Formats: sequence, C-alpha cells, structure tokens
Amino acid sequence: MQRAPSSDTRVAAGIVALAAIALLIGGAFAGLVVEAMRDLSGAASAFDSYLLRVARFTLWQALLSTLLSVAPALFVARALSRHPQFFGRGFVLQLFAVPLALPAIVAALGVLALYGRAGYFAGLLGAIGGQNWPGIYGLSGILVAHVFFNLPLATRLFLEALQTVPANQWRLASQLGMGAAPAFRLIEWPALRAALPGVAGLVFMLCITSFTIVLTLGGGPRATTLEVAIYQALRFDFDPARAVTLTLLQIALTFVVVLALTRLGANMTGDANLPVAPRRYFSAGAAETVLNALVIGLALLFVAGPMAATLSAGLGADLGRLAGESAVRQATATSAVLSLLSALLSLALSLSLVMARRALALTRRTGRRTLLEHLADTGAGFVLVVPPIVIGAGWFLLLRSVSDVFAIAPVMVVVVNAVMAMPFAIRAIRPAYDAASERHERLCAQLGISGWNRLRLVDWPSRRPLATGFAFAMALSLGDLGVIALFGSDSVQTLPYLLLARMGSYRTEDAAGLALLLGLVCLALVLTADWLGRREKS
Repeated sequence: MQRAPSSDTRVAAGIVALAAIALLIGGAFAGLVVEAMRDLSGAASAFDSYLLRVARFTLWQALLSTLLSVAPALFVARALSRHPQFFGRGFVLQLFAVPLALPAIVAALGVLALYGRAGYFAGLLGAIGGQNWPGIYGLSGILVAHVFFNLPLATRLFLEALQTVPANQWRLASQLGMGAAPAFRLIEWPALRAALPGVAGLVFMLCITSFTIVLTLGGGPRATTLEVAIYQALRFDFDPARAVTLTLLQIALTFVVVLALTRLGANMTGDANLPVAPRRYFSAGAAETVLNALVIGLALLFVAGPMAATLSAGLGADLGRLAGESAVRQATATSAVLSLLSALLSLALSLSLVMARRALALTRRTGRRTLLEHLADTGAGFVLVVPPIVIGAGWFLLLRSVSDVFAIAPVMVVVVNAVMAMPFAIRAIRPAYDAASERHERLCAQLGISGWNRLRLVDWPSRRPLATGFAFAMALSLGDLGVIALFGSDSVQTLPYLLLARMGSYRTEDAAGLALLLGLVCLALVLTADWLGRREKS
C-alpha cells in the first residue's frame, strides 16, 4: 500500500523547491510591478523610438543568427550522417560539443582574437577589402559568435534526427540502387523537416536571450538587444522606468518563443550524447564524398578557429604575472566558492523536484496528473521564460530602496545561477532516479525506509548522475556573466566579471590569459559531466 502524498517527505521537499523558485521569480516580478506603480508616467513614456529600435534589432539579429546557424547545419549533419565510419568522425562530434561548454565571454574573446582589428585574420581581411580592417564589432560580430555556438548544436540535433531513420529504409534504398538525391528527398528530408521547427525555435530562443555576446561584441547603441538595454538602463543610465518597460517586453518575447517551442516539442536543454558509428546500408559516391568532406572541413575550421585563437592568445599572455595578481586570485576564489554553492543548491532543488514528481506519480489513482505533480514535473522549466538578467533586474529594483544591492551580490549570483541550471541538472538526474525507484520502491515501502535513511541507503549509491548534474551546474555558474554584471562591484568580482573589466580597459593580453583559464576549467567540468553520463548509460 502506497503512502499518501502528504505524508511522503519527498513531496514536502518538492514543495519547498517549488516555493524557492516561486519566491525568486515572484520577487523579480514584484520589483518590476512596484517600480512601475511608482512611476507610471515614466514607464509609459519609455515606449519610444529607442525601445522600438532595440526590440527590432533583438528580433532581427536572432532571426539572422538562426538562419545562418540552422541552414548550414542541415548540410553538415547530412554529410556526417552519410559517412558514419570515416576516420575522425568521433573527433568532429566531440569538437562540436566544446562550444556548449565554453562561457560566452570566452568565445567572444576568441572571435575578437581571430577577426578583430588586431586579430590573426585582420591583415587578410584588410587586403581583401582594400583598406584597414575595422574589426568585427556590431551585427557581424554578434552573428559570427552566435553561429559559432549554435551551428554545432543544430548539427548534433539534426544528426540525432537522422539517426532515427529505421535501418530497413536504408537497406531498401541500397537494394534499389537509390541515388543521393532521391535518398535525400524520400528518406533524409522527412526526418530533417520534422526536426527543423524545434531546432530553429531553440536556436532563436538562445539568440533572443543572448546577453554576454551582444554586450562584448555589440560595439555601441546601434547593436543593442533588450537584455543589454536593461543592463545599461540600470548600471549606466539608472533609468528604472525604462528598465521596467524593457524587462516586460523581454518577458513577453521569451514567453511567446517558449510557448511556440513547447508546441513544437523542442528539447530546451539539448543532448550531447550521440552514437559514433550507427549501422548503415548506403554508401556515397566519389563526387558526393568530396563535397561532404568539403562541407565538414569548412564547418570544422569555422568552429575550431575561435577556440584555437583563444588558446594561442592565452598562451601568449603573461600567465605567471596574472597568477600572482591579488585581483585574479580573489576573483578565482570568489568564482570557485560561488559556483560550488550554486551547484550544490541546484542539485538539492533538482533532486527534490525529481523525487517529488516520482512520489506523486506512484500515488496517482487516475490517469490525470494533479496540479502539484504537473508543477513538480515542469516547475524548473519556468526559469526558461525569465532570463537571468530579467530576474536580476527585478530584484535590483526591489532591493535598491531597502539595502545595498551590491552587498548582496553573492547571494543573487548563487541563487539565480542555481535555478537557471536546474533544467540541465534534472535532465541528468531524473532517468537514473526513476530507474532506481522502479527497482526499489516496493521494497522501501515494505521496510518503511523513507526520508534521510532512504536518501542515504537507496538514492545516494546511484550518485554518478548527481555528479553529472553537479558538474554541469558548476560549469554554467562559473562562466555566467548575466547576474554578476548587474550586482558586481570592485569588492565582489568573479572571473567573467574581471575578464569583462580587462577587455573594457583594453588590457587584451590579460583578458586572453583569463579567458584561457576560465575556458579550460569550464571545459574540464562539462567533459567530466559528459564522461560520467556516458558511464552511467553504459
């Protein structure tokens, strides 16, 4: 006999986690509402030509970034799919996973090191243009950085879609002697077309909520998105009324995009695990092989370029001097402590929701889920509608009249980053927890094992998924710039914040060294999480 939901400590833990998420998001909205009520005329007057220009640019750059990322990804994924056994395919897929691990500010510095005014390609680009290369700031820089991040992601998602094609279809195509064009039209394109809306919507969502890339590569007011405009309104102009208007518009846009993604069935957190060599019954001709090799090679060079430039520029910096600077050591320690606390909090909240959802599902007496079970299943997804900069802006406005907002920077960074990492942590934890519950649930009920004893004896031994979620959450928190950009100060600096400050003061060598350090640490964490996830699946 199953115990009632109200008596299960797992349900109570889930309610506490949901209350924490509601408090974080609700507090941000309260700050926006209070500020709007305080200055209604100012909020109304913020709807001007500047707001329309920023909103138009936000949508325009997201649309172009999506087009430039998704269209080539179709061809790259098809090329990789047509040659499942070629030497180096596994390396290409692993390299395409690296941008997912890099902090956005590290990738931005890599783009500048390659295409900037003093970048490695500046001379070549200046010779092609017949004048001195002006750099890549503005829309062009934003697009290059967005494609660097999203082309590999879209390629992997399309490749995953192609691998869902049944093997018997490829066997039949081979027996019929079907050429490349008919095979694409009859076999590959239906799978790609089914995945296309979800992939394009996901990339559009990532681009419309892009903050760090636009902040570092925008280059001025002509290339400003809503999130960057919110940051500028609070930190530089201190125009709360305009910040409220911009924030509400950003929330409306992200809500519409997330709603559309949900209806399209898009995977909001992505998946980095792909088979390396699925069995196929179709071979490509010589001309198609050359063309596919060219497509894969160009994509490989485009993705590897900024990473190689970051590594080269970082190694050229005076790393010994940087390691000896007190500011660098303090920022490193601050980043380590805050990311550790954020990962622990994210893990606790995620595990609470996973446990509560499972407990409620076991006690369900009808086919329909209760509201509490639905919230436990989707509660972490609410944070996808409200970007970190929006939550930070709401709490900034709420607390500015009652306390020193810069003094509470550590708390805000830990809590916001923890909640933002929850969808990824839940994705790592939930399958293993549900499988373990399926094996041990009846025995736990018969022996009366619950609460702390169940966590210690039954749930904790399956700790590799917990380590995976912890590593992902720590990497995301370590590289985040959204919240600390609002609440950071000279007394509270993280590595991304210090890196942005060095870039702003044109200390490019120092910035390159810090980017190398930050990128290597985040990459190591994500690769560790990926390795743990693969071991758990095997």
